[in-house]
Amino acid sequence: MIALDVCLETVFTDLPYDERIARIAGIGYDCVEFWHPEGTWDGSKINPRFPKDPKTLRRACEQAGVQVGGFVLNAWDGLYGGCPTRAEDRNLFLDQVRRTIAFGNEIGCSSAIIMPGLLDPGLTREQMRSNLERAFAEALDLAEKDGFTFLLEPLNLKVDHPGFYLDSTAEAFEIIRKFETPHLKLLFDMYHMQIMEGNIVATIRDNIGGIGHFHVAGVPGRAEPDTCELNYPYIFKQADQLGYQGRFGLEYFPLLESAESLKLQLKMAN
Repeated sequence: MIALDVCLETVFTDLPYDERIARIAGIGYDCVEFWHPEGTWDGSKINPRFPKDPKTLRRACEQAGVQVGGFVLNAWDGLYGGCPTRAEDRNLFLDQVRRTIAFGNEIGCSSAIIMPGLLDPGLTREQMRSNLERAFAEALDLAEKDGFTFLLEPLNLKVDHPGFYLDSTAEAFEIIRKFETPHLKLLFDMYHMQIMEGNIVATIRDNIGGIGHFHVAGVPGRAEPDTCELNYPYIFKQADQLGYQGRFGLEYFPLLESAESLKLQLKMAN
């Protein structure tokens, strides 16, 4: 059986985040993930008026029988936690790492998505890579002490994230292999990487040991994954046969009503 989780940001966006958890559980899911503790997606933006309180979050999960699989450490554009590609953001980033680990410990979660940050027009790509590797090295020292795992995520530049530094699985795996630690793995977002490079199944076959988590969304459009150009049931089966034992995170923006849409994704996966 394929294990799914749901990004609670993109569904039931008219409800508070804790009420979304109960609705997701009622459909049949037992795991959620989210973006930022600093705010909640309200259907158009991360709204800082609705930060996530760890005690409220943990209580909602316990009452619903749901666990938190992961959340985002720093924002893709540096809004939260800065950009590790910039040397001047290193201390800001490391402070965010410490807050993330503490927040994760409070909610019973030991995994977070780590973002390299934006391209800096004043730096060469080599300089940016050096900056982020130095910042990641210090972050991983902190992660290893707490048994925390970071998931490095490449994003697409063509539709959603122009100006982002990391847009390929090849460079992401270079960075991961440089550190040779189980505390840094790839978050393989198949929506983003289908847009940037394709070859989804071949990439999974060649790198399954370095993949810590998957994200799932329809291409094109980032809507329901059960009706799109990617054959997700086939992809799930391939990953399962290769020994992948983690979850596939549903991180998409439904065109249908949230409950109806999430029920369809359960059917697709099983």
